[in-house]
Amino acid sequence: GVEASVQLQPDMELIGVFSRRQGIETVSGVPTYTMEDIPNFKGKIDVMVLCGGSATDLPVIGPEVAASFNTIDSFDTHAKIPEYFAAMDNASKKGNKISIISVGWDPGMFSLNRLYAESILVQGSTYTFWGKGVSQGHSDAIRRIEGVKNAIQYTVPIEDAVEQVRSGSEPELTTRQKHLRECYVVPEEGADKAAIETAIKTMPNYFSDYDTTVTFITEEELKAHHSKMPHGGFVIRTGETGCEGNKHVIEYSLKLNSNQEFTGSVLVAYARAAHRLSVKGESGARSVFDIAPAMLSQMTPEELRAKML
Repeated sequence: GVEASVQLQPDMELIGVFSRRQGIETVSGVPTYTMEDIPNFKGKIDVMVLCGGSATDLPVIGPEVAASFNTIDSFDTHAKIPEYFAAMDNASKKGNKISIISVGWDPGMFSLNRLYAESILVQGSTYTFWGKGVSQGHSDAIRRIEGVKNAIQYTVPIEDAVEQVRSGSEPELTTRQKHLRECYVVPEEGADKAAIETAIKTMPNYFSDYDTTVTFITEEELKAHHSKMPHGGFVIRTGETGCEGNKHVIEYSLKLNSNQEFTGSVLVAYARAAHRLSVKGESGARSVFDIAPAMLSQMTPEELRAKML
């Protein structure tokens, strides 16, 4: 997704892709390198876009790379963002570099919209709905169950809950009332389907707090109908202003055919901002809250005022 996005940017050039895997192919034909090659590119690359996972990759790779390069990443373990920010801030300050963390759509674009909405409607309620889309973490959790050959899981907002929120009634909604979990599972031959379904529906932190459906399908059906990675969601803020209690609804929504390509496009926009901040001599970690919108655009401030404002 990042590689494809860079090809669309007239002010960017992709130098290479660094990976722990061997024999990977790039869509543009740029060279591939090992992670051990990274130090050789110090001073030759303006920004490193880190595409690793949040669970085990970024906490290690992030600070290592941030000590020598400006970096962008999509760290998305919300509860651990403060400690990750601290580690990246420390590393990038030592190297006099900029690191912008947790860039994507949630955290990222959704975070910005929550901030804007709550700053404007100071009295009210904020709701975030995800989907309909593939949850990679939940899908992986299912695939680790004994007897499961392959699986994919969709997070689905409950329409009634969304409409209640849009009405401005500020409902108090439980986890179960906001989202459904739809699971499509390819079982191993001879596997106990009932045991698999029970294991899924009772899995704590993943499915036990949701109404969950489990549908068993073949590998061919999975490839034919569930090979894409769509996602999206809504951020809705409802609130009141004035002495007469005038009601307002702010809504931001995304409908994504490819989670990876959209997230990659957000990362690339923030890579431009990281480079600009670095050229100004700034260092340390930043979040999307710290980056002015103009820093993301190819346009000059004068062009933005004339065309966008």
